[in-house]
Formats: sequence, structure tokens, C-alpha cells
Amino acid sequence: MSNKKQIRVGLIGTGLMGRIHTNGYKRLADFFPEYEYVPVLQACCSRREANAKAFMERWGYASYETDWRKIIERDDIDAVDICTPNDTHAEIAIAAAKAGKMILCEKPLARTVAEAEGMVKAVEEAGVQNTVWYNYRRIPAVTLAKNIVASGKLGKIFHYRANFLQDWTINPDLPQGGDALWRLDVDAAGSGVTGDLLAHCIDTAMWINGGIKDVSAVTETFVKERVHQGTGQVQKVGIDDACIFHCHFDNGSLGLFEATRYARGHKALYTLEINGEHASIRWDLHDMNRLEYFDHSDEGKVRGWRSIHITDGDHPYMHRWWIPGTSIGYEHSFIHQVADFFYSLQSGEPCHPTFRDAFETQKVCEAVLDSARDRAWKDTGVDWVEKV
Repeated sequence: MSNKKQIRVGLIGTGLMGRIHTNGYKRLADFFPEYEYVPVLQACCSRREANAKAFMERWGYASYETDWRKIIERDDIDAVDICTPNDTHAEIAIAAAKAGKMILCEKPLARTVAEAEGMVKAVEEAGVQNTVWYNYRRIPAVTLAKNIVASGKLGKIFHYRANFLQDWTINPDLPQGGDALWRLDVDAAGSGVTGDLLAHCIDTAMWINGGIKDVSAVTETFVKERVHQGTGQVQKVGIDDACIFHCHFDNGSLGLFEATRYARGHKALYTLEINGEHASIRWDLHDMNRLEYFDHSDEGKVRGWRSIHITDGDHPYMHRWWIPGTSIGYEHSFIHQVADFFYSLQSGEPCHPTFRDAFETQKVCEAVLDSARDRAWKDTGVDWVEKV
């Protein structure tokens, strides 16, 4: 590693995303060995010392902290990875940018457009490399879908539809707040399924199909009150349990999106389908290594949906892995994002989605919530310029 340029990572937050991101850092050198830059697991941070120390020992970090500010202050930290609840993203990111640190931030970028705007301003004024962990872009089948649309094979796009269905909150006795259930606490999360699940769908949609112009939405909170773990009191639930919205894209196509945590039998059903003038494509996270494709130009008697197994070396990212016919998994999308970030350091190009890109997704999320509240169409104000 002596000829490599080391990027010393300070990880803030040692929950699920902390584990997943760390796995990405640890696999980079094995499967992307020619890259000039490599991550060094310099420090991890958790509020509880026992958790921080255990994470350090399990995952191979050199040290730990219990105050994220110490991570920012350290001279031996080059990049800060934010894996904390949404209400802390803005404060941590702005401080890290002012300290000249590179930043990798979990999604959504923030709770609100106002918070996100301050984060964008901070990284752009500081000129620090930044990215947001919208990992589904890096699943090879989804990247191939993006490439197919960009090639023009589908022709004019008419429809984009996506859903993200879960069932883990169908229990009125489930509390809100605290380490494991902060996503049910509006103060910590900012929103429910809109910021947690639909943000993924929106980011992927605009990456593939361009900007979303306006939205009309409906949200529902099925359990109105829950005990808060922080106070022990029964409190109003402020997050959305379910959301449905439709929209217009800048290219004239229509969008239809749904997310819920009340779809019994679904743990993480994320699907998307795109219908164009000449062809259609669809993808399902539960069969993530396949992309279905329909081409109307096929001879009529053999025309139909085909299933493309995304395992060949000429498919996106797949030359890094095994042999044709064998599959990769969810964790590989994060490895790919780590790889793209570290490649961006040597290429000098941004690693998309940047904070600026994620700011546009935040605009759509906020417009969706505003639309549902006011029962009216809302313009998003999106200015989508990303081309990669």
C-alpha cells in the first residue's frame, strides 16, 4: 500500500449503515486494486463508549470517539462518513465542510429543503468532495436500465412508475423514537416513508428519466399516537406511514410512486418500470440481478418480455466480480459507491449523487409532503442538470 494515497475515514454512527459502509471500504482494495486512493479505517464514533469500542474492534478501526465533534477536529481524518439519524446530518456536514473534510452522507440529505440548502452551500464554498449514499443506482441492473434509456432504445418515455413496500410498523404497540425506532419520530427523521423510501425511488427516477416538474400526493398515518421511548409519554405520530404521488417529468412523461410500511408480506419490495415508445424495462429488488426488457420491434410471433441475467463481464460493474451466471448482492451496491467515490478523487470529477443532486431530490420530497398537506398540486422547483 506504500504507493497508494491514503484517505483516512472517520465514521460517525455505528448502526446498520455504519456496518454496510465499512464493509464497502474494506472490500475496495480487493476488487478495485488499481485505484490510486485507498480508505484507511481511522476512527469510528458512537455516543455510547461500549458501542464505539466494540465497533472499532470488530471492524478494524484504529480508534474511536464518543463525540462526533472530535472526529471533525482530528488532523488525521480526511473524510467524514455520516451514518447518523437525519436530524444530525446538517450540523455534522456543515462542520465537516468548514474543517475541509471530504463528506459521504447517508440519505436523505436532510430533513428539509432549508437544511439541505445549507449543506450544499457549505460543501460548495469549501470545495470539498462530497456524495450521498443513494446506493440503488449502483446495482448493475439499475445502472444498465439507465444506460438503455440514455441510448434512446426506449424512444420517447411515457411512463415511469416505482414502489417501495414494507410492513415492519404494522403494530400499534410499537414505540417511536430511540436508537432503533428514530425513523418513526418526526423530529429525528423529518418524514416517514417519503424521506426514507420514496427518496430512493425519486433519486433513481430523476437519474434515469430527468427532473420531476410537479407532484400531487396523498399521505396517511395509520397509527396516530405511539409511546415515545425518550419521554415514556404517548405522543402524536408526525411521520407518514404511507404515501402515493403522481407527477410530471420535465420530458413530458408521467410518474406514479407509492411507498408504505403497511404492506403485509413485503419487507423491501422496490420495483420500477419504464414504458417508452419503442420498448419497456422493469426491475425488482427481490430479483436484483435481472432486468426485464420488452422490445416492440421484435418479430410479432416471438415478441414478449425477455429476462436479462445481469452477470456478464460487459454489464455494469460485473467484470469486478465472479463468473457469468453467478450473482452479487445488496452490499455490492455500497462497494460500488465507495469505488466510484475513490475513483472520483483521482479523476477530479464529482461523485454523483453529490449534495447538489440530493438537494433536488429533497425538493421533490418536500413538495410531496406539502401537496399531501394542502391537497393540491405543487411545483417542485427542481433544476436537474446531472447527466451521468
